[in-house]
Amino acid sequence: MTSVARIGPAIEVRQIDSHTYEGEFVKGWTIGTVPHGGYVTACIQSVIQKHFSTTLKKQNQPHTITLHLDFLRRTELGPTHFKVKDIKLGRQTSVVHITLSQGDREEVVGYITNSNLDTETGITAPTGWVINPPPPRADIAKFDSDTDEIWGERKLWPFSDFRLASERIRSWFPRKGQHSKAIVDQWLSFREPDDRWTNDTLGFLVDVFPQILENYLLAPLDPYSVEMERKHGVEEQNRLMKGKARMWYPTLLLNLDVKKALPKEGVRFLFVRLQAKMIKNGRYDLELIVKDAEGDLVALSHHVVLAVDSSRNTAARRTVDKASAKL
Repeated sequence: MTSVARIGPAIEVRQIDSHTYEGEFVKGWTIGTVPHGGYVTACIQSVIQKHFSTTLKKQNQPHTITLHLDFLRRTELGPTHFKVKDIKLGRQTSVVHITLSQGDREEVVGYITNSNLDTETGITAPTGWVINPPPPRADIAKFDSDTDEIWGERKLWPFSDFRLASERIRSWFPRKGQHSKAIVDQWLSFREPDDRWTNDTLGFLVDVFPQILENYLLAPLDPYSVEMERKHGVEEQNRLMKGKARMWYPTLLLNLDVKKALPKEGVRFLFVRLQAKMIKNGRYDLELIVKDAEGDLVALSHHVVLAVDSSRNTAARRTVDKASAKL
């Protein structure tokens, strides 16, 4: 099995019949031995896009506006099977149920609502909402040259040898650090220059982020500091962090609420604000706010996440019945 660098081929699926699809989770998009949750979500989005462009083409509802996924069990590299059930087909929105299976294991289930963001009509009213505290201003035209005075590119994330999926993106963080340990602001682009953020890759975007818990576990170090990377280099960083925070953070639940249709050709850069409200007993919440370069709200996302030892990721899979839990 080869590693696929570009997002398009990595999430490609085949239609078997009107409601059945197949794909393959490939190397390079993993956390440890497990396919990255955002990558899995993007594969599901690929299935939904194909389903609404073929089986449900007459609905003329190409855009996913809400997505809810429950991750029942850890996935693995290799063939995947997707089954879609049409739950409610309507003039404005349609709802489908999806099941992702590998072998005889149901691993991810979810409900997805599609509509047409280009033809939506109805009342519009300003709410006055703003991100608080406000993120620093950014000049994305200077990102490639890394000459923005406020934002700096982080070349490599901590533990990237374990979190290979993080190597698929480029990231920019505030040079002066974050507002608090529980907040992370970042700008993201794909590492492959021809890849762009589209509505069909938002599932990956909202699940690729610095691990907030490591801001606490590694304190007083800021593990994602731009200046720390430049001061110490990769080898010294690994030495400073060795044995302190090598954990796995599996997603139990992921919700996505899409507010805007991105251009079909996609955009290079998107801003993400990540925040946790409560971290307790190895379980925590994450809220993500996604904006584009024009400042428009693109999407909101909410996660429920566990924090467990990384050995839970790499342990041999046991033979379990269908009622068994993910972890």
